[in-house]
Amino acid sequence: MFRDVKSRVLAFDIEWVPDPESGKAAYGLPEDMSDREVIEAMWKEGGASEEEPMPFLKTVLSKIVSISMVFRESRGDGTTARLKLHSIPSIPTSGEDCSERRIVEDFFKILDKHRPQLVGYNSSGSDIPILAQRMIKHGLRGGFFTDRPNRPWEGADFFARGSDWNVDLMRCVSAWGKGTPSLHEISVVSGIPGKMDGVDGKQVAPMWLEGRLDEIVAYNECDALTTYLLWLRMAHSIGHFDSDQYAAEQRLLSDMIKKESEDPQRNHLTAYLSKWESLSGVAEDE
Repeated sequence: MFRDVKSRVLAFDIEWVPDPESGKAAYGLPEDMSDREVIEAMWKEGGASEEEPMPFLKTVLSKIVSISMVFRESRGDGTTARLKLHSIPSIPTSGEDCSERRIVEDFFKILDKHRPQLVGYNSSGSDIPILAQRMIKHGLRGGFFTDRPNRPWEGADFFARGSDWNVDLMRCVSAWGKGTPSLHEISVVSGIPGKMDGVDGKQVAPMWLEGRLDEIVAYNECDALTTYLLWLRMAHSIGHFDSDQYAAEQRLLSDMIKKESEDPQRNHLTAYLSKWESLSGVAEDE
């Protein structure tokens, strides 16, 4: 488990798709091939079959299209906090620079400014590596993201195994193999919404090819909220929040979601809150 809750916590989730540019470079594909043709060729190279037409590709051949996060900052008295839901790009995405370079750069700027404790699900195995790989691809400087202290207690380290600066919730609750729960599985059995409306990660690439980036960001935000709620529940279970504090933290998140959902572009947050209320009522009675 994790040893502490720092004054600034950022629970995040990343969505990525096969990168046509990287696919052309890796497999020597013609420049005039369409994105769809390149991605289909990449899946074929990755072992596509009738049973698995869209196999998981190495993250180095994928590009980040969305990062969503819940940012928690404790106030001076140590008993209250403020929350913010933020996505890069934001909804609506039209007219915004949605390039991968800008997405990664802006995320690094947030880390530089706030220096938070990161919370993710399989963040050590997927999110941190793809950020590093795509940072290298674009020739970016990592700043706080890539800082490595001389000694573990001297500063943040997102790359050290077991570091409390990168709280990987999946590693907290599993070993390896078939016993490892998905974020959806451990969330829904805990009274927390999992995947909404049947959408899962395998549908992100087709959605991107169809230009449905707003829907991808909406899906991403729901996963970030789920990650944050799971972190809250685990923090309560291991003693970082007592029962009253845990209830107050949940109310704080509920209020934030209600406020954000006032934007007509963000109806997915209303659906998420309704799902959470229906699930948590059952879970708390158990």
